[in-house]
Amino acid sequence: MVKESEFHGKSDHFALDRFDRAILDVLAQDGRISITDLADRIGLSKSPTQARLRRLEASGVILGYRALLDPIRLGLDHVAFVEVRLSDTREQALRAFNAAVAEVPEIEQAHMIASNFDYLLKVRTQDMSRYRAFLGEVVSSLPHVASTSTFVAMEAVKENVIAPTA
Repeated sequence: MVKESEFHGKSDHFALDRFDRAILDVLAQDGRISITDLADRIGLSKSPTQARLRRLEASGVILGYRALLDPIRLGLDHVAFVEVRLSDTREQALRAFNAAVAEVPEIEQAHMIASNFDYLLKVRTQDMSRYRAFLGEVVSSLPHVASTSTFVAMEAVKENVIAPTA
């Protein structure tokens, strides 16, 4: 029998109080803020703020810190959403597909979908010709891919890294 956690990863929710949520809201806007400034912003002293931050990191609520890069300025302004239908949707095939997708940097997001297709991929490349080559050489060679359908984004109206925690 397969455990639920093997399918979905961590399913445990972490209880957050108003100070935890305030920490997350501030960090989502400014991940480089000092502990002192963070403490001032949320209304706690430095020591309890630091303890809460460590607890949020240790529990996996905060996954890490990174710089947000502007893909347009980096020349990666072609975005395509790709519906993927698999030839096999048994657990071993899903795991193989998931593992392969995780290794492809051009795939920004991959979601298993409850629909007439199996996955929706968000792919970012430099232009249409590079996307076409990527589709033919990379996406079509992912494990168990039976067919794909592409939708090209004309403009990003809204893209958030994380929604507010409130």
